[in-house]
Amino acid sequence: QVQFVESGGGLVQPGGSLRLSCAASGIDVSIYVMGWYRQAPGKQRELVAQITLGGETNYVESVKGRFTISRDNAKNTVWLQMNSLKPEDTAVYYCNAPGAIVTGLWNGYWGQGAQVTVSS
Repeated sequence: QVQFVESGGGLVQPGGSLRLSCAASGIDVSIYVMGWYRQAPGKQRELVAQITLGGETNYVESVKGRFTISRDNAKNTVWLQMNSLKPEDTAVYYCNAPGAIVTGLWNGYWGQGAQVTVSS
């Protein structure tokens, strides 16, 4: 049974940094493209970063140059390093596999997410 445990969120001032972790169990992340999503209040969940099996990364324009996604397949973990945070980055952040979401592989499963609040 798939499980994602996101951690590392918190309250940070604008310009600050946070590093989110996603510990996966029940699956082998090495066989999936993995991504970080976020959902702000009143908005739809959006994919902000993804990393391929080969380590190639892609980012939504609004976080390019500030966020870095990485993975450690041996630890079955995915990270999101977030620098130069802005108030508009405030959201609950989730990890998941984009392909699994599209196909409904895990019946729409999402972890509890990590709350990130950027405020002075």
